[in-house]
Amino acid sequence: MRTLPPLTELRAFDAAARHLSFKQAAEELGVTPTAISHQIRLLERYCGCALFRRRPRPLSLTRAGTQLFTPVRKGLEGFASALAAVKAEKAVEPLKVTTTNAFASRWLVPRLSAWRKLHPTLPLEVIGTDSVLDLRAGDGDVAIRYATGRTAPTDGACELLLSDTFWPVVSPQLLSDRPLRRPSDLKDHVLVHSYWSPMDRDPPSWQRWLALAQRRWRSVPAYKDAQHLSFREELHAIEAVIAGQGVGLFSDVLVARELDNGTLVKPFDLSLPGYSFYLVRRPDHPREKTIRVFSSWIRSAV
Repeated sequence: MRTLPPLTELRAFDAAARHLSFKQAAEELGVTPTAISHQIRLLERYCGCALFRRRPRPLSLTRAGTQLFTPVRKGLEGFASALAAVKAEKAVEPLKVTTTNAFASRWLVPRLSAWRKLHPTLPLEVIGTDSVLDLRAGDGDVAIRYATGRTAPTDGACELLLSDTFWPVVSPQLLSDRPLRRPSDLKDHVLVHSYWSPMDRDPPSWQRWLALAQRRWRSVPAYKDAQHLSFREELHAIEAVIAGQGVGLFSDVLVARELDNGTLVKPFDLSLPGYSFYLVRRPDHPREKTIRVFSSWIRSAV
């Protein structure tokens, strides 16, 4: 491929040739007339000939300058048209938001109508997965990560959205048949579990809750003496508890809607600390403006 002079020099030449004025070219490009003059001299050095007649005034193109101006003008216009087309195409592509299956289903999806109402021309693609997608590889544009460790995610620019707390929750319909007035009543109920990775340190589990309850109350059943129902997927565990199949220990972020409308209730005033949700994005993302709009919206939703 043939070598070309820098685009800065070609833009300076194009502006000066159109205006036949270094001053007006400088105003258009937001630089000084001296900078325009310098760029033109570099281009003339590259071409090996003068492109402008500087004296007597007014400024005019030489024969070589006239020969160069038309293809440079067409080339810059072609660049501008192509870039505008690419930018317009990218602007209508969905912003890819990746988060956990549970957060997508229980928190984000119910709020998407509010996003569409405010930003109807900015579509989203929600990628619910419990795998950590690579933002730098383009697997997602922005991530809402649930950090179960003691540090925030480190794979991009990161900001805290909210933290959660884990509470025992149960369907009121279940309590009509089997009361749950004190922790000792748990012996007559099924404890519903969802999966925690062995890599998670001190997860908010029923084992931990029962151990904490035994320090506060008498007659708390031992873990081994209780009935248990376990699910690999957290969403399935939540649905089982809503359906009245047992007592769950869930994030107040994920079951906030059911706690608000009374579908679920907290039988005991004892909880376990949870973890935190973070918004993560590439600091150099080409769609930074759209990501900032989404970031602002989700902060307001929180």
